[in-house]
Amino acid sequence: MDPKTEELLRRPVYAYDVPPVILNSLSLKPGSLTEAQDTVWSSPSEEVAAAPSSPSTETQVGSKACSLCSLAFVTIEDQRGHIRSDLHNYNLKQKLRGNKPVSENDFEKLIADLDESLSGSDSSGSDEDSDADTKDSTLSALLKKQATLAEARRSNEDDDLDQGAAGRKGPGASPLLWFSSPLLPANNYFGLYKALFTKEELKGDDAAVAEALRKKQLEPLSIPKPAKDGTLPEVAYKGPHIFLCMIGGGHFAAMVVSLAPRKGTHTVPMNREATVLAHKTFHRYTTRRKQGGAQSASDSAKGAAHSVGSSLRRANETALVEEVRALLHDWKALLDSSDLLFVRASGTTNKRTLFGPYEGQVLRSSDPRMRTFPFNTKRATQKELMRSFIELTRLKVREVVPAEAKPQAAPAPTKAPAPKQPAKPALSEEEETALLHTSQIQAMIRRSRLPALLTYLKTNELGADFRFYPPEQNHHAPSPLHLAASQNAAVLVAGLLGKAGADPGVRNREGKTAFELAGDRSTRDAFRVARSEVGEKKWDWDSAGVPGPLTKAEADERERRERKESESRESERRRAEEERLEREGPRVGGGGRRRQGVMAAAGAMKSAEEKREEEGRGLSAEMRARLERERRARAAEERIRRMQQGS
Repeated sequence: MDPKTEELLRRPVYAYDVPPVILNSLSLKPGSLTEAQDTVWSSPSEEVAAAPSSPSTETQVGSKACSLCSLAFVTIEDQRGHIRSDLHNYNLKQKLRGNKPVSENDFEKLIADLDESLSGSDSSGSDEDSDADTKDSTLSALLKKQATLAEARRSNEDDDLDQGAAGRKGPGASPLLWFSSPLLPANNYFGLYKALFTKEELKGDDAAVAEALRKKQLEPLSIPKPAKDGTLPEVAYKGPHIFLCMIGGGHFAAMVVSLAPRKGTHTVPMNREATVLAHKTFHRYTTRRKQGGAQSASDSAKGAAHSVGSSLRRANETALVEEVRALLHDWKALLDSSDLLFVRASGTTNKRTLFGPYEGQVLRSSDPRMRTFPFNTKRATQKELMRSFIELTRLKVREVVPAEAKPQAAPAPTKAPAPKQPAKPALSEEEETALLHTSQIQAMIRRSRLPALLTYLKTNELGADFRFYPPEQNHHAPSPLHLAASQNAAVLVAGLLGKAGADPGVRNREGKTAFELAGDRSTRDAFRVARSEVGEKKWDWDSAGVPGPLTKAEADERERRERKESESRESERRRAEEERLEREGPRVGGGGRRRQGVMAAAGAMKSAEEKREEEGRGLSAEMRARLERERRARAAEERIRRMQQGS
């Protein structure tokens, strides 16, 4: 191969600036066009599944794919991102329950009402919540919603299954067109996203598609330096450009990028070569953290809440809608002249923000230029938009090994191979189910979610004494009651004993009952109160190590009495300290004057952390959490009051 051609293949190739030696050698891979003609463009407001098409054996063998979700990927990073996605985790749970996995479009419809962004966090990790928190909250909310509706659906389950089978779509066609070239090694192809082509261009024959790619080539532009205010010269805005936009979870990012390449040697990274004509990001606190969706979705499902946090989220939702629509109106000239519009908007609220309808609407879901991103995306940030632009417009190179081409046997090694590690035994279906139940129950206990825990146990017909799997990893806390007691979750202990009927006499491998794992008195009192409420005949409380019964009123009275005594002792201590400082106030130098008043008050004053510890002393974990929420709500009210006074 010519050295210049080798150099061209080493650097990234831009779809709108393909070197002539590569461009003239391209021909469409057989079968790619037929697959592309089955593709239906999906608009962000109405997700339309691609027509059923079975990927060829050739593509499946050599591609980076997920056989569970029937998806293929271009890079290993995309495949790894999919493994961490909600769709893949949901399909794993579906498989463990004996249900069929769902497609990406069907999953988007399932979580649409939750109105939560599935974009995850930015790779930098500098934003507020981690990707794991977002993913866990959204998936947990979907599973909780399905568990709540399971009983209502049971009566007409057969009808639902028939309707689902009739409306279910098969795996979508590949999002890429593949081009062969004699410049590449055998079984290697150039890939380009179909979203860059129009429906009319994909309806032609192989030669027409290759010709459409040649027409997309643009002459390089020499862009002068931007002005002091950051604006580019007028020549940059007259060329072809595309619009990219992402919104979800209170995050919004938009960007307009010129398609014309810059004149240069292509030695700098592609994100520095790209000419960004406009960009803007917004963020507002609108999602209910770890509760599964936006405030508007919660209001629609449960009615309007009246807390300070909910009022703040509603105000932020309104402000975000106004900011986004005002930005789109300001960019209307750029959007009207854009070649393509790429939009990711998950959830009904986010789609309504962009597509209205509203007066002066700029974006319309029926626009033929409208596209969704044909790959997984993260949180809406400027960095993620630039990554998506590069992913969309770069030519990929991938090796596809035909199914009939079997790998040849490797020559015998000169030295003995290393001994193989014994393969782990495959889990049975019962073990996989137990493992799934264990992860779900333990997560609910660690988050002190008693209603969700009781609903999960009832829906899945699990006893309150369910044994966690695998047992060797849960020898200390083998049951929900043991784990709740070791976590000092008094509310969970009371619920498991009183409502779920957990047995306090169950022992772990160390021979300890759940009561013996309790680390504070409020948790131990929960066992005694449960003994009083459940009764002596149900369980052998003495062998379980639980002391005599204690009524709820007696426990509350003792807690109030001890808290009052503690406050009295603290008051006496502070009074004695103030008298001592008044009497023995510090002196300055050898015979200086005495500093009274201010120094005495400062010595007796406590830090904010000490005050919080004093207020939370003697309270249960749930009461401390409630107190902390009230304290944050008061702080939020104070900030809102100051903002109103400042305006």
